[in-house]
Amino acid sequence: MARLDVTETFDGITFPGHLHTQDTLRYAVNFKFEDTDTLIVTYPKSGTTWMQEIVTLVSCGGDPLRAQTQPNWARAPWLEQYYCPHVLNASQGPRILTTHLPHHLLSTALQGSKAKVIYVARNPKDVAVSYYYFHKMAKFLPEPGPFSDFLNDFVDGAVNYGSWFDHVKGWTSNAGNIHNFLYVTYEDMWQDLHGSLERVSRFLQCPLGEEELASAERSCSFSSMRTNSMVNYTLVPKEIMDHSKGQFMRKGKIGDWVNIFSKDQSHSFDGVYASKMADCSLAFVWQNPEETTSLNSRTDAELPTRQAA
Repeated sequence: MARLDVTETFDGITFPGHLHTQDTLRYAVNFKFEDTDTLIVTYPKSGTTWMQEIVTLVSCGGDPLRAQTQPNWARAPWLEQYYCPHVLNASQGPRILTTHLPHHLLSTALQGSKAKVIYVARNPKDVAVSYYYFHKMAKFLPEPGPFSDFLNDFVDGAVNYGSWFDHVKGWTSNAGNIHNFLYVTYEDMWQDLHGSLERVSRFLQCPLGEEELASAERSCSFSSMRTNSMVNYTLVPKEIMDHSKGQFMRKGKIGDWVNIFSKDQSHSFDGVYASKMADCSLAFVWQNPEETTSLNSRTDAELPTRQAA
């Protein structure tokens, strides 16, 4: 299924046709969730791969074997991508699923379900930069042109998977309507990987001992994932992902946007962010605290974990 130049439009949102069809998108919207499912939800380039690795390792008691021998798309398939039904039909035990879909497209499917939902968010300036470089290597995404043009499209939501602002607000504002919901940020995982593993293990009710946590932490460190072919997408043919034009796992740092954004672009983006997120209480870490003072800091008042008793 090449379809590298095909774009699908579904509910006003565009998706790369290489991975999506109208049928697969309808399959996702009408999916029958099981109470034992774990659904990882992200906007692209927000920490999807990292959370897939964390959930895999927690589910395996810290044992890295599965993470080192099975591609992440096979152990945590994207719900809306064409191969998902085949993976699920061949799988056994509790399912790990991944999606980039906005909340309103999955709200009906999740209604009444006890499936566990983990939402991962990342500061949007770093998302925009990472997404831009991903477009340069992913042959199934349109050529991004200069960063200034791509940034304008990103701000307007005129990119594949739609608006970052709508995606984040849609899922987090509806957290109270989801039976089991955990909110984690990319910056959480970068700054405190051990603590993030503990939070996920508690949420999934898969307690890990210190040795198991240490094993999991070694396996899902950014440096380990970057060299793991089951994670870094080097298994994907160059006709689909051209690694000569960049690495799927590029830098992974907090605040790399400062090396790409001009001062005017940053100032303009801040204005858009203030307007679009005025009704949202989320706070993001915008720069690496080890390098400079953070522009925002996480607060204890952020979205709590919701879990049934």
